[in-house]
Amino acid sequence: MLSLHKKLLRTMLNRRILRIKAFKVLYSYAENPSMTLAEAESQLEISCEATRSLYLFMLSIIPYITREAAERIENARKKFNPSEEEKNPNLKFVSNGIAPLLEGDPDLNKLLSRRKLSWEPYDAFIRETYDSMSKKDYFKEYMSEPGSSLTGDASLFIKMFEEEFVDSKELEKILEDMSIWWNDDLAYSLGVCCDTMKSVAKGNRWELPPLYRSDMVPSKSKESDKAFVTKLLRTSYSCYDKYFPLVASSTDQWQEDRLFTTDTVLIIMGLGEAKAFPDMPVRVTINEYVEISKYYSTPKSRSFVNGILDRLIRQLVESGEIVKTGIFD
Repeated sequence: MLSLHKKLLRTMLNRRILRIKAFKVLYSYAENPSMTLAEAESQLEISCEATRSLYLFMLSIIPYITREAAERIENARKKFNPSEEEKNPNLKFVSNGIAPLLEGDPDLNKLLSRRKLSWEPYDAFIRETYDSMSKKDYFKEYMSEPGSSLTGDASLFIKMFEEEFVDSKELEKILEDMSIWWNDDLAYSLGVCCDTMKSVAKGNRWELPPLYRSDMVPSKSKESDKAFVTKLLRTSYSCYDKYFPLVASSTDQWQEDRLFTTDTVLIIMGLGEAKAFPDMPVRVTINEYVEISKYYSTPKSRSFVNGILDRLIRQLVESGEIVKTGIFD
């Protein structure tokens, strides 16, 4: 079962996700040094918006799943000799209140059309998903409960988003074919879909979530998330050639040509963040890149990134290259 974020705002990108997206762009630059800063920033912007497109795509599966169920009921009724259950089917799921809300929302339909997002070519996956969920206990419990409510409908679809998609090889192939930017965004986008269900259950109309968390609660005292990730990428990109030799020569047992590109990029980004944001506590920065290394590098990377990043930040603070305000840690 997917372990979703315990506390989700109705927004797309938090700073952990933004760091990961900037890391992937800087990794592309490390692999392709001819990439310009403008190209890197363009990739970052596309990558960020792609997460919201994936959210829209996954949310829009609800009407298709509902329609699949309705078609099966209608086909069963048309049999030459239908059973009593087929003559008098349980219509609770096909009558759920969320599918028509989404299907009839003009803003959602406009966005899906503009971004060319549709489940029409993937009817086999729709059928398989309905087959899977209809056999699960959560679906059977929903169907057996008397009465209907948006809250009950939303709870059902939250279960669907949590249990039906994360380990699906067929969905993985669909997403890979549709966008190169979606390979690591599914779990997060499904989390936002669940949050949308909670909002709709409370009677709220569907709204496109703000792309950045800071867009929900603007504050003049805090840098916007978009400005944060842009500044992070620019600083890391600009300092890459300067910081690379420091990383390569920072430990005796690692030769420059044996360094993992992933670890190098993570450390350089950590140095870039420390330089770009004087008020950011050093320990926060180090912890973030150590966490990212757990998912994108080797088992030994955690201690390597932690140790080298801590040592180099201290070295650059002492030399005046990096300026930090307040307590170092």
